[in-house]
Amino acid sequence: MSKVKLSPEHLEVFQRLKDDLEHYALKCLKIRTKKGDIESFIFNKAQKFLHEKLQEQKRLTGKVRAMILKGRQQGCSTYVGARFFHQVTQSFGTHAFILTHALDATNNLYAMAKRFYENCPEVMQPQVATNNSKELIFGKLDSGYKIGTAENKAVGRSSTIQLFHGSEVAFWANAEAHAKGILQAVPGTSGSEIILESTANGVGNYFHQMWQKAESGESEFIPIFIPWFWQEEYTKEIPKDFTLNHTESYLREMYDLSLEQLAWRRSKIVDFSINGQDGEKSFKQEYPCNATEAFQITGEDTFIDAMVVMHARKANVEKYGPLIMGVDLARMGADRSSIIFRQGRCAFGLKSYTKKDVMEMTGIIHTAILEHGPDAVAVDIGGLGAGAYDRLKELGHKNVYAINGGASPLDAIKYKNKRAETWGLMKEWLFDVPVQIPDCDSLHADLCNIKYKYNSNSQLVMEDKDEMKKRGIRSPDEGDALSLTFAIPSSMFKAKVGENKTVSTLASDFNAKLKTFKQKKTPY
Repeated sequence: MSKVKLSPEHLEVFQRLKDDLEHYALKCLKIRTKKGDIESFIFNKAQKFLHEKLQEQKRLTGKVRAMILKGRQQGCSTYVGARFFHQVTQSFGTHAFILTHALDATNNLYAMAKRFYENCPEVMQPQVATNNSKELIFGKLDSGYKIGTAENKAVGRSSTIQLFHGSEVAFWANAEAHAKGILQAVPGTSGSEIILESTANGVGNYFHQMWQKAESGESEFIPIFIPWFWQEEYTKEIPKDFTLNHTESYLREMYDLSLEQLAWRRSKIVDFSINGQDGEKSFKQEYPCNATEAFQITGEDTFIDAMVVMHARKANVEKYGPLIMGVDLARMGADRSSIIFRQGRCAFGLKSYTKKDVMEMTGIIHTAILEHGPDAVAVDIGGLGAGAYDRLKELGHKNVYAINGGASPLDAIKYKNKRAETWGLMKEWLFDVPVQIPDCDSLHADLCNIKYKYNSNSQLVMEDKDEMKKRGIRSPDEGDALSLTFAIPSSMFKAKVGENKTVSTLASDFNAKLKTFKQKKTPY
């Protein structure tokens, strides 16, 4: 940069350019638009949202670790490119690395960085020491860029990197090798950043696994989802004979979409519907409304429809009746321990924990019972659950009940076991609108990812957790916790009202009464 003695006013201007990325982008950076024009970089809605999320994480932790799930061409790569260019040209010893799934994509992102430099005001341009097809190095700052493609397993392993941008990670070849290689070249120190972004590419791959860990809080990465309808340009003139179908009416209600947006969506589905492809499913993967849509399961054998779950996420229902607490405790290190409450048509208070031992979780459950005063607590006694159940009984909680998912159901004609029955009752509850659940992506995914079948006796059988993990799907712990609130039928409660609170008097021998209880169509 030019060595010029600056006035206080000029110093203030430069300081804002250094501190405010959005302002810097507007004043100093040029991008090539979708029309091919070169214009100043003005953040769109998705980029503003992404910037706020990353800045918040950096403020709280001192570094950035983010997984970004988005639709096609929403400007996330452009934002990350601008973010890293700003840092490498404004600080000493800062090295960025760009890794994409294919050479063309890598070259495009690298060309964008060069375009930033070439169009940047001269006073803001650091001196270039190396400028070739793989490196852009600013000598006096000892900062710069390097690039690579995912086909090369060893790419970047020996590099020193502070900023890493992984683009279209779901399409990376050798993703696991890169996780052990180049990603380990980024130190965990303050100021370092790893940003992995992609459209979805099915389930079970590295990106999907990383997204699940971020979504469930099992890693230091935060999940950031960008819906397609934030893009202002994703609209189309409404045809004269345009009439909404059932799905389009639902989307308009759930997401407040305009007719122009729905007309654009319909036209894209037509484009995708070639060579026997399911255009609507392809659209959901490429232009998702939510994360569950992006990672949709191939086939029609998922148990609970995502549209039903979204309705429940957006509903507002009054609480009534007995308060039931469901507790699903982790079976192994990677699983979550989840707690949720349900009172009539409203489920709320979802909390999940990772890497907690049985005594820690028992303390958390004990505190929640004292705080909320549930009428009944249903604890899955698989895994850590048996120990927690025993300790809770020792602590004097008479309203805690052991639920064994493999035990006989109340309705053995319809269900194979207790777990199938609780999931079946939960599904009926969700479909009997209105009903409310926490507005939570991780619970949404748990409810919609599990498969089912019917055995030779026409009994419902739910996919078990080990089978799900073989498909690359995490254990549906939050979904299981909600299902456990249906393990104790409402008609088991003889309720009386006092001091504005419903208090239950359950039979002393719960298991004995269950054996004689006849399943009826009672509200759950």
